[in-house]
Amino acid sequence: MSPRLVIILAVVGIIASGIGVSRWIVRPPSAPQSGAGEASPQAASDADRRVHREKFFGGDTTRDIRGGQEMKPRW
Repeated sequence: MSPRLVIILAVVGIIASGIGVSRWIVRPPSAPQSGAGEASPQAASDADRRVHREKFFGGDTTRDIRGGQEMKPRW
């Protein structure tokens, strides 16, 4: 093979790779869609995630946090 053909093939490969990466960044692949009318297992995991978030961010309801604590910056 001539050096000119090798350079042309390398440039085409680099350009094709760049196009593939840019499409991956702009529109990442999504998970395959299952049956449309059925209850999907994704809905159950969404409920589990919601419960987990509420437990994590909910805080302690028995504590009185209305007064707060004065912030003392260390300058």
